[in-house]
Amino acid sequence: MTTYRLVAAVSILALCAGCSLFKDREEPDLGFEKTEEQYYEAARKKLDKHDYDGAIEELNNLETRYPFGRYAEQAQLEIIYAHYRAFEPEAARSAAERFIRLHPQHPNVDYAYYMRGLATFIEGRGLFERFLPTDLTQRDPGAARDSFAYFAQLLSRFPDSPHASDAEARMVYLRNLLAAYEVHAARFYLRRKAYVAALNRGRYVVENFQETPAVPDALAIMVASNMYLNLNEPAEKSLKVLRLNYPDHPALDASGAFQLNRVVTHVDRTWANIITFGLLGEARAETEIWEAPPAPNTDASAEPARRSWLSRLTFGLLG
Repeated sequence: MTTYRLVAAVSILALCAGCSLFKDREEPDLGFEKTEEQYYEAARKKLDKHDYDGAIEELNNLETRYPFGRYAEQAQLEIIYAHYRAFEPEAARSAAERFIRLHPQHPNVDYAYYMRGLATFIEGRGLFERFLPTDLTQRDPGAARDSFAYFAQLLSRFPDSPHASDAEARMVYLRNLLAAYEVHAARFYLRRKAYVAALNRGRYVVENFQETPAVPDALAIMVASNMYLNLNEPAEKSLKVLRLNYPDHPALDASGAFQLNRVVTHVDRTWANIITFGLLGEARAETEIWEAPPAPNTDASAEPARRSWLSRLTFGLLG
C-alpha cells in the first residue's frame, strides 16, 4: 500500500509540474502592456544612453505592435540611425531603402537618402579597419562609388535638404579617395611593367578627377608610361603640363628635369605605414567625417545627449 501511495504522490507532483510548464508556454509575456508611446520613450532613452541594440529592439517592437500608429514612421527613421551607430551598416542601408520605398513623400525622407549614402561607405568594413588608420586607397572602391552616387541622388532630389551641404562635403572626400585609388592602381601597373594599363589609369584621373590631389601624380604616371612606351611626343606634352602646374612635384628635380624612378617609388609614407609594411597609415579623419546625425523628429522629444570626452575617445563605444 505504501508503494502505491508513493507512486500516486509522484504522479500528482509530475502532473502539477507539467501543468505549470504548459501554462508558462501558453501564456508568455508578450509585452502588450506597453503603449505605443511607452515603446517610443523607452527607445529614445536607450538611444540617449548609447544602448543601440536595446533601442533597436524597442523600435522593432513598436513597429510590430503598432504598424499604423503615431510613432511608426518615426520609429523607422530612428532605427536607421540606431543600426548605423550599432556598427550595422548593412542593416542601416536596408532600413533606409525600406523607408524610401514606403514613404517617398515623407517630409524627412531626405534623411533616409543621406543615411543610405553614409552607411554604404562603411559597409563591409570590420572593427579593425573602422578604428585603425588603414589606407583606403588600397581597398575595393565599389562601396565608395555607390556612396558617391547615393549622395549625388540626395543632392539632385533634395537640394535644399539640411543634409545637402554635408553630403556635398562627403562627395568631395569620396572623389579624392576614388582618384587616389586610381593612382595607386596605376603605380601597381608601372611596377609590373604594364605601361598601357598604367597610362590609361593616369589619363582617367586627369580627365575625370580634375582639382583632386591625385592629378599631379596621375600626370607624372602618364609621363613615365609614355617614356617607357617610347612615345616621346605624348610624354613631352604631359611633362609640360606637370612642370607648368606642379613645379614642386617630387618627380621633378630643381632644374625641372623628370626623374623616372621617383614616379614608381614615390609614396608619402607615414611612420605607421612603414613599420606595418603598408597596412596602416595614409589615414583620413574618418571618425568625424562619417559620424551620423540623429534622425530628425517631427514630434516633441528630448534632445540627444551631448557626447562626453570618453565617448569621443572611444568612438562612441563608451561614455
